Amino acid sequence: MAEIAKIPAVLVLADGTVFQGKSAGKIGTTTGEICFNTGMTGYQEIFTDPSYFGQIMVTTNAHIGNYGISHNEVESDSIKISGLVCKNFNINYSRKMADESIQDYLLNDNIVGISDIDTRQLVRHIRDKGAMNAIISSEILEVEELKKKLAAVPSMDGLELSSTVSTKEPYYFGDENAKYRVAVLDLGVKKNILRCFAERDVFVKVFPAKTTYAEMQAWKPNGYFISNGPGDPAAMPYAIETVKSVLADNQPLFGICLGHQLLALANGIRTHKMFNGHRGLNHPVKNIMQNKCEITSQNHGFGVVPEDVRASDKVEITHINLNDQSIEGIRVKGKKAFSVQYHPESSPGPHDSRYLFDDFVASL
Repeated sequence: MAEIAKIPAVLVLADGTVFQGKSAGKIGTTTGEICFNTGMTGYQEIFTDPSYFGQIMVTTNAHIGNYGISHNEVESDSIKISGLVCKNFNINYSRKMADESIQDYLLNDNIVGISDIDTRQLVRHIRDKGAMNAIISSEILEVEELKKKLAAVPSMDGLELSSTVSTKEPYYFGDENAKYRVAVLDLGVKKNILRCFAERDVFVKVFPAKTTYAEMQAWKPNGYFISNGPGDPAAMPYAIETVKSVLADNQPLFGICLGHQLLALANGIRTHKMFNGHRGLNHPVKNIMQNKCEITSQNHGFGVVPEDVRASDKVEITHINLNDQSIEGIRVKGKKAFSVQYHPESSPGPHDSRYLFDDFVASL
């Protein structure tokens, strides 16, 4: 078990705000867009979610690392966050199923973090000022030097990141003798999404982000899934064209998170950078088709423009967020194509939204 280096570390935000703390993980410097997740558990799933690529994660729960790391509880093959900000960084863990400490885990993936800061103050600041870039360093403590480095970091707005985290080669998941075949466009897909398909007698083939519809169609799938992922959906014309081709051929289609935004863009609906985004395990969403509410897990910094959705004659709204009335689900009129902004495959406790996988499989 690695020891924690008790050395000073600094967090600097793009607006000049500075937090002094202690190092966590690797000694070094990292940059990214700072955001926060309000989940009380699931830090390992958060770290490995490809949708967080390019982002510095602030965890609002006071204790991080206390139940250790289990290698079978990951959403991808490596940590995807750019850096970690937390209050109490716990090297000692109490779970017998854990394989290693959080310190070893971050060291193995070269992740720089900072602990022992007032995360409540930081989250309130981000909540009021909005998402912004930040830099963490445990090797450079001169604030003015860090500000210069931070100034060179590109904005998340307009950034295409999915092709970076996507698989480089197609691969299969599930039983090849399953009843259904689904082509997955990997824009940063989470492993539990693939598990949810496999549990429903679906064999999937996962394709790289820039795969064309014709290439996926050659496999003769029963339907198409557009995955979650990082970055700005409006900066992904290649994926928008793929979705348009699936729709034009009247094939069953299901999208989650980034996939939801791409389905909207393919139907002439704009997306926008949200002030803070939604990241947590307990966001209330209403299924207005069934007049039922769901407790959902969410992770997105972009959203679809509500006015565009309501004005569209191509789609209908299926789900809305009960906190801010943002659009959480749409369905394309006259087609077997629908999407949701939240994550029905996640396991924050309730499995309220797993029916969406059943609905998609029923359409195949």
